[in-house]
Amino acid sequence: MKKTLISASVASVLTLASFGALAESPSFYGRLDLSVTNSDTSTTLQGGTNGATVGESGTYLENNFSHIGVKGSESLTSNIDVIYQMEFQVENTSGNSDTFKSRNTFLGLKSANLGTVLVGRNDTVFKQAEGGIDAFGNTNADIDRLVAGQTRAADGIWYYSPKIADLVTLNATYLMTDNNQGAGTDSDSQYALSATLGDKKLKAQNYYVAGAYNKGIGSIDAYRAVAQVKFGDFKIGGLFQNTESNKYDNLEGNTYFVNAVYNLNGVNLKVQYGVDESGLSSKYFGNSFAYKNPNDSDTDVNETNALLATVSDVNVQNITIGADYKISKSTMVYGHYAMYKGDYTIASNKKDLEDDSVFTIGMRYNF
Repeated sequence: MKKTLISASVASVLTLASFGALAESPSFYGRLDLSVTNSDTSTTLQGGTNGATVGESGTYLENNFSHIGVKGSESLTSNIDVIYQMEFQVENTSGNSDTFKSRNTFLGLKSANLGTVLVGRNDTVFKQAEGGIDAFGNTNADIDRLVAGQTRAADGIWYYSPKIADLVTLNATYLMTDNNQGAGTDSDSQYALSATLGDKKLKAQNYYVAGAYNKGIGSIDAYRAVAQVKFGDFKIGGLFQNTESNKYDNLEGNTYFVNAVYNLNGVNLKVQYGVDESGLSSKYFGNSFAYKNPNDSDTDVNETNALLATVSDVNVQNITIGADYKISKSTMVYGHYAMYKGDYTIASNKKDLEDDSVFTIGMRYNF
């Protein structure tokens, strides 16, 4: 009887040990990121900022994509793992009742020899090609205030190859056609492709280079090139993108950013300059244009769409300076000043966009 109990106990321990070797326990993680922002015209504030109205100045609390999530993996064979992630944005400064919003949520398979396949909702590989180039990412000075194509798409399939020749990774996003009808394009297929070299965190290598192409996703066709390099305490980077609208034949042009980051005794001093000639970001140009050319009805956008179809010679400029400092491994404080201005031509008349000066101080906590 005792031998039987001992044998059963040993078998149970071995079974648990075997399972523990195969499965990685789900990890719970999250981020709280809040800032105080003063803006002249509220054109670049985070969506859902309570009380903010485009065209009006004010000082607001902003939620910079605070989120919670769970992720993990489990070995199916000696060479294949199932991986998963469920992530949700948490709204804590919005007056709306939509406390949770969808973020990257997917199920996939990963193989060291064959690569990784994901199914669900995720940033497109076109967006991911930016690497770490965005010096003020996830704030009101994010590059998406000027550049289009920063899309998180649902009902898609993602593929990431193993590193080829220990150098290049090839990546793809394909959106399921029937799930994405009416997504703003007449194209039967919506996809994105990219190739990346180096390390976006500039740790394994001191450089990162990427090229990417977007077809139809977000109602645009676009290509971009990204490069970033680290020299000691300096990081220098740049992004170039050409974007063409699927909706408006007249909206097409280049967008570019250059930036530099210098680490001074743990303080990252940052400066970034950007120009957009396409007018295809829905952020600064889109918000300011809609304010300058209001609809007769808040629910009827036909008038604004008709006006957009006659726009030309878009020229938007942005410069941002700021700094961040990690108080601890999990906590960072930051601040920046961003200036936006621009103009465009409509019906042969040149019009100025609403200038916006934005000053932000915030804190980010990761757990």
